[in-house]
Amino acid sequence: VDSFWTLQPDRAMLSTLSLTLSYQVGVPSGRAAIATRSAGGPAMMARTPLMAGNWKMNTDLDEAVALAKAVSAEADKASGVDVAVCVPSPFLIPVKEALAGGKVGLGAQDCHWEDAGAFTGAISTSMIKSVGSDYVLAGHSERRAVFGDSDADVNKKVLKILAGGLKAILCIGELKEERESGETFNVCATQLSEGLAGGGAAMMKDI
Repeated sequence: VDSFWTLQPDRAMLSTLSLTLSYQVGVPSGRAAIATRSAGGPAMMARTPLMAGNWKMNTDLDEAVALAKAVSAEADKASGVDVAVCVPSPFLIPVKEALAGGKVGLGAQDCHWEDAGAFTGAISTSMIKSVGSDYVLAGHSERRAVFGDSDADVNKKVLKILAGGLKAILCIGELKEERESGETFNVCATQLSEGLAGGGAAMMKDI
């Protein structure tokens, strides 16, 4: 098993991952990873930063379309960064139309890991892809804290998103209480490693 898939809660490792948003399977974790790269070891995969706005449960249809057009106009002025908006599911199609011709990608805010079935209120990755979405969020703090998504649930969603030919935006982060009790790095390391479990190096280009 590559060391990447058995991440341990290490401050240096997490700060490195957070700052670079890039990964290299096979590079030792933590301080050993930093030492390896400093000594001329395997370089980390270069990535273009992604700035994605999560609209949560906000906007009506007219507001969503207007906001999408405004974001698209501003994004066209930016270079060296990818941009996406993750919008409420009823607005995926009209927002996609509003973004046409620009550089802003479209994202859904959540998905189910099943293909179809009796899952009232849920949406599948095939539904999301069929309306032209590029990205799907997985593991947002509100899905974890409010709706009870476990690390195992998030992992199933990540793998399903990738299998469906979409890009996953894996969200990790501690609660206020966890931060105040000094558990930030333990929580983030667990969410990161378990969220990526069962994957391989090839999938990292789509996360």
